[in-house]
Amino acid sequence: MIVIYGIKESLNPIKSTLSDIIQFCMSQELGLPESKRAHRIIPMDKSDFYYPQGRNDSYTVIEINMMSGRHVKTKKSLIKRLFSEIATQLNISPINIEITIKEQEAHCWGFRGMTGDEVMDLKYKVNV
Repeated sequence: MIVIYGIKESLNPIKSTLSDIIQFCMSQELGLPESKRAHRIIPMDKSDFYYPQGRNDSYTVIEINMMSGRHVKTKKSLIKRLFSEIATQLNISPINIEITIKEQEAHCWGFRGMTGDEVMDLKYKVNV
Protein backbone atom coordinates (compact mmCIF):
# COMPACT_ATOMS: atom_id res chain seq x y z
CA MET A 1 0.00 0.00 0.00
CA ILE A 2 1.22 3.47 -0.85
CA VAL A 3 0.23 6.65 0.97
CA ILE A 4 0.89 10.02 -0.68
CA TYR A 5 0.72 13.31 1.22
CA GLY A 6 0.87 16.83 -0.17
CA ILE A 7 -0.74 20.24 -0.13
CA LYS A 8 -4.14 19.81 -1.75
CA GLU A 9 -3.78 22.69 -4.23
CA SER A 10 -0.59 21.09 -5.56
CA LEU A 11 -1.47 17.40 -5.16
CA ASN A 12 -5.04 17.25 -6.47
CA PRO A 13 -4.25 18.35 -10.06
CA ILE A 14 -1.50 15.72 -10.42
CA LYS A 15 -2.75 12.82 -8.30
CA SER A 16 -3.91 10.62 -11.18
CA THR A 17 -0.66 11.06 -13.10
CA LEU A 18 1.39 10.61 -9.93
CA SER A 19 -0.46 7.37 -9.17
CA ASP A 20 0.27 6.16 -12.72
CA ILE A 21 3.97 7.02 -12.34
CA ILE A 22 4.23 5.23 -9.01
CA GLN A 23 2.49 2.13 -10.33
CA PHE A 24 4.71 2.12 -13.43
CA CYS A 25 7.82 2.26 -11.24
CA MET A 26 6.51 -0.45 -8.91
CA SER A 27 5.83 -2.66 -11.94
CA GLN A 28 9.20 -2.02 -13.55
CA GLU A 29 11.33 -2.36 -10.43
CA LEU A 30 9.37 -4.86 -8.31
CA GLY A 31 7.34 -6.73 -10.92
CA LEU A 32 4.09 -5.67 -9.23
CA PRO A 33 1.08 -6.12 -11.54
CA GLU A 34 -1.27 -3.24 -12.33
CA SER A 35 -4.06 -5.07 -10.52
CA LYS A 36 -2.18 -4.58 -7.23
CA ARG A 37 -2.46 -0.79 -7.27
CA ALA A 38 -3.30 0.29 -3.71
CA HIS A 39 -2.69 4.03 -3.42
CA ARG A 40 -4.10 6.32 -0.76
CA ILE A 41 -3.80 10.00 -1.61
CA ILE A 42 -4.07 12.44 1.27
CA PRO A 43 -4.47 16.06 0.09
CA MET A 44 -3.84 18.36 3.05
CA ASP A 45 -4.50 21.96 3.94
CA LYS A 46 -1.32 23.99 3.79
CA SER A 47 -1.78 24.88 7.47
CA ASP A 48 -1.55 21.15 8.35
CA PHE A 49 1.46 20.21 6.22
CA TYR A 50 4.83 21.41 7.42
CA TYR A 51 7.87 20.69 5.30
CA PRO A 52 11.61 21.35 5.50
CA GLN A 53 13.17 24.67 4.62
CA GLY A 54 14.20 24.95 1.00
CA ARG A 55 11.16 23.08 -0.31
CA ASN A 56 8.07 24.55 -1.94
CA ASP A 57 4.35 23.80 -2.08
CA SER A 58 4.93 20.90 -4.48
CA TYR A 59 6.68 19.02 -1.64
CA THR A 60 5.21 15.51 -1.64
CA VAL A 61 5.72 12.56 0.71
CA ILE A 62 5.41 9.02 -0.64
CA GLU A 63 5.26 6.19 1.89
CA ILE A 64 5.61 2.71 0.42
CA ASN A 65 4.40 -0.06 2.71
CA MET A 66 5.36 -3.57 1.65
CA MET A 67 6.22 -7.00 2.88
CA SER A 68 9.90 -7.40 3.62
CA GLY A 69 12.03 -9.46 1.30
CA ARG A 70 13.20 -7.13 -1.48
CA HIS A 71 16.94 -6.69 -1.91
CA VAL A 72 18.59 -3.38 -1.01
CA LYS A 73 19.58 -2.90 -4.65
CA THR A 74 15.95 -3.33 -5.74
CA LYS A 75 14.64 -0.82 -3.21
CA LYS A 76 17.31 1.74 -4.11
CA SER A 77 16.51 1.29 -7.78
CA LEU A 78 12.81 1.88 -7.07
CA ILE A 79 13.53 5.09 -5.17
CA LYS A 80 15.82 6.44 -7.88
CA ARG A 81 13.32 5.52 -10.61
CA LEU A 82 10.56 7.36 -8.76
CA PHE A 83 12.69 10.50 -8.45
CA SER A 84 13.54 10.35 -12.15
CA GLU A 85 10.04 9.65 -13.47
CA ILE A 86 8.38 12.25 -11.23
CA ALA A 87 10.92 14.89 -12.28
CA THR A 88 10.54 14.04 -15.97
CA GLN A 89 6.76 13.68 -16.13
CA LEU A 90 5.59 16.18 -13.50
CA ASN A 91 8.54 18.57 -13.38
CA ILE A 92 8.83 18.20 -9.60
CA SER A 93 12.42 18.43 -8.45
CA PRO A 94 13.71 15.53 -6.34
CA ILE A 95 14.34 18.07 -3.55
CA ASN A 96 10.54 18.29 -3.23
CA ILE A 97 9.94 14.53 -3.07
CA GLU A 98 10.43 12.42 0.05
CA ILE A 99 10.16 8.64 -0.28
CA THR A 100 10.07 6.20 2.59
CA ILE A 101 9.90 2.43 2.27
CA LYS A 102 8.34 0.79 5.30
CA GLU A 103 8.70 -2.96 5.44
CA GLN A 104 6.89 -5.43 7.63
CA GLU A 105 7.27 -9.19 7.87
CA ALA A 106 4.64 -11.09 5.87
CA HIS A 107 2.90 -12.31 9.03
CA CYS A 108 2.19 -8.65 9.93
CA TRP A 109 0.02 -8.17 6.82
CA GLY A 110 -3.63 -9.14 6.73
CA PHE A 111 -5.69 -9.32 3.54
CA ARG A 112 -8.33 -11.59 2.01
CA GLY A 113 -9.00 -13.11 5.44
CA MET A 114 -5.47 -14.37 6.07
CA THR A 115 -1.98 -13.17 6.92
CA GLY A 116 0.63 -12.47 4.28
CA ASP A 117 2.72 -15.52 5.18
CA GLU A 118 -0.29 -17.78 4.53
CA VAL A 119 -0.96 -16.53 1.00
CA MET A 120 0.13 -18.97 -1.71
CA ASP A 121 -1.33 -17.34 -4.83
CA LEU A 122 0.51 -14.02 -5.18
CA LYS A 123 0.99 -13.09 -8.83
CA TYR A 124 4.32 -11.43 -8.09
CA LYS A 125 7.52 -12.21 -6.22
CA VAL A 126 8.43 -10.57 -2.94
CA ASN A 127 12.09 -11.65 -2.91
CA VAL A 128 13.41 -9.60 -5.83
